[in-house]
Amino acid sequence: MSQALQADLRGQTAIVTGASQGLGRQVAISLALNGARVACIARNAEKLADTISTITAQGGTGEAFTCDVAQRESVDQLVDKIAEDWGKIDILVNNAGITQDTLMLRMTDEQWDAVINTNLRGSFLFARAAARHMLSSRYGRIINMSSVSGIIGNAGQTNYSASKAGLIGMTRSLSKELAKRKITVNAVAPGFIESDMTKALGDSILSEVTKRIPANRLGTAEDVAACVLFLASPAASYVTGQVLIVDGGMTG
Repeated sequence: MSQALQADLRGQTAIVTGASQGLGRQVAISLALNGARVACIARNAEKLADTISTITAQGGTGEAFTCDVAQRESVDQLVDKIAEDWGKIDILVNNAGITQDTLMLRMTDEQWDAVINTNLRGSFLFARAAARHMLSSRYGRIINMSSVSGIIGNAGQTNYSASKAGLIGMTRSLSKELAKRKITVNAVAPGFIESDMTKALGDSILSEVTKRIPANRLGTAEDVAACVLFLASPAASYVTGQVLIVDGGMTG
């Protein structure tokens, strides 16, 4: 994989949730190829195995862990195990997320709870568990994967947009709590990114979407991973509490 951005993460350990596919997979690969040892977390063991095989084939180091990110005991136990086995936790990327789209009047309580629990509660649980170890070492990078939907909203995504807006609020609050211990907390907010989900929209809709993007193209997973890599690097030590929008200028 060709990398436009590189960082020296040798000797660092990272956790990436939702690492089995899409943005999480690319982020995990990017961190590993820049020297980090990466704990790749998701529910699907088979897809996680593919992520790990890609990392190792390119000379990186990664290990797969299955976990329900919304279950506190499971999260605490897993993070503690990684910290104990690997010695420390330097980087956390909260990427795990789901969608259950429908208009608000049709949205069930279960659809609301499922999205909020995975996208927002899960990120909180991992941030709290990882921060305990980062505080001890007085160093850390926490990156939360938000979305432009959390900034501008999107019809049919009340639950998803609320979860992503919540991540922005959580990011800004945690950054103020942790900055004195040299732990930065930032969010990345992607716009329309090439994926199986966007392909399912069809060519006509994608054509209209692209017209709304000044860059005149959809983003790629590599575009997003490069931003995460910067925020995870030592070079970003004075950047905290920020939301980095990666949308080709769509939100202006």
